[in-house]
This record gives sequence, structure tokens and C-alpha cells, in this order.
Amino acid sequence: MRVATWNVNSLNARMPRFVAWLKETEPDVVCIQETKLKQDAFPYLELELLGYESAHFGQGQWNGVAVISKVGLKDPIMGIEGGQTESEEARAITVDCNGVGIMSIYVPNGRAVDSDHYRYKLRWLASLRRHLDEHFKPTDKLIVAGDFNIAPEDKDVWSPEALIGSTHVSEPEREALRQLMGWGLVDSFRHFYDQDGLFTWWDHRGGAFHKRQGLRIDYLLVTKSLETHLNWALVDRNARKGERPSDHAPVIIDFSMP
Repeated sequence: MRVATWNVNSLNARMPRFVAWLKETEPDVVCIQETKLKQDAFPYLELELLGYESAHFGQGQWNGVAVISKVGLKDPIMGIEGGQTESEEARAITVDCNGVGIMSIYVPNGRAVDSDHYRYKLRWLASLRRHLDEHFKPTDKLIVAGDFNIAPEDKDVWSPEALIGSTHVSEPEREALRQLMGWGLVDSFRHFYDQDGLFTWWDHRGGAFHKRQGLRIDYLLVTKSLETHLNWALVDRNARKGERPSDHAPVIIDFSMP
């Protein structure tokens, strides 16, 4: 089973590239973030013609998350319960794909340390942890995938010194992520690769991609019942190249179904 996550930063703007990528990569399930589409504007039919069922939680010009699947899709849950005042934001969707729980999430950016948006980010992450308690057990087959807007360690940042005092690398954010993973989740990419300099996001400005000035903030967290069946993981940097790319690259994993 091949599962991918990709913050497309506007599905409307990336749709031709996205379709070409689907045909080339042939994932079974894709978690999408920042669709930036209203619920009824999602391209359900176009994706159905490619063999994908879709579940979308949309908000219009902001946010928006989706899961598309070739292996079945049922029981969608829109959002997460409790703990965040901005509960209308379309940042999480949970589905079942062929017996595997799949979550596509878009964690709030945080903007600036100690701002209201930063505190919201921490509340949202705590709510996500409670969502897991309410809907799953650590022994379940589960993938929590998406744009976490947190670089877990300094090796996930092109220059820790350049980001001192910034969001994405602050200790409270990293601790919130550790608390989430402590529920029973493993970073599937780090199962295969331990070195630094492996990023999933590069600013569009200043030639950051070509200078290798990036962050690793997109990942697929899996329960241990899936970790033992992982076969392969990749950041698809080619999808970040060319005309009008998203600022994120897809992350892909393959695993054998338990």
C-alpha cells in the first residue's frame, strides 16, 4: 500500500501538476492539505475518473484537507473535537481506507512565538492528541499525515541558528509533537533516514530550494503495527521543481498490509 501526503498550497492552482503526479506515482491513498477550496468546489469527479474516492473538509480560500483513495474510503470525520476556539477551521479529516485509519492534518502555523496564533497552535495539537484517544487505540493500524508546521529536531532545519526565536522550532511546539507521538506514533521517514539536510518545505523566496534552505515539517506518523511493515519512504523533491510548484514536496511511504 502506497500512502502519500502533500500540502499542495491551493489544489486549483496545482491541479494539472497534481493529476500528472498521481499518474506517475500511483499512490493508493493521498492526504492533501491547503486545498483552499469550498466543500462543493473539490474536484470529486475528475479524481473519480482517475480511480479515486474523495473525502474533503473545505473552507474556501484558507486551509482545507482531504483524503483520496483507490482502496476504499468510509466513515469520514471532519475536524477534531474540543480545545480550540477556531473550531470551524478545516484542518483535519479522519477516514478509514481498507482497514487503515488515515488522518490528513494541517497544523496551524503559529506565526510568532507567544502570539494568539501560537497559543492556538498548541491548543490544537493538544486537541489532536485527545482526538486519537477518542477514536483509536495505539494498537490500531493508523497513519496521521500532513503538514505539522514543526521541525522535530535541529537536523530537520537548514540552519538552527537562523531560526532561533521562531515558530516551527520552539521547545513548546516540539514538546507538543513529542506528546502526540508518545501516544504510540512513529515517524515513518526517520525509520529509514537519520541524516540531516532532508527537507519537505522551502520558501518560494530567495532561491531557498536551490540553496537547500528548507525545513522538514511534513511527515507520516504511523502506529507500531504498521512500522514493522514499512518497506520504503521518500521525499519527492522532483514535485517541488518546475513551473508554479507548491512550496512543499510530497512525502511517500510504502508498506505491506499486515
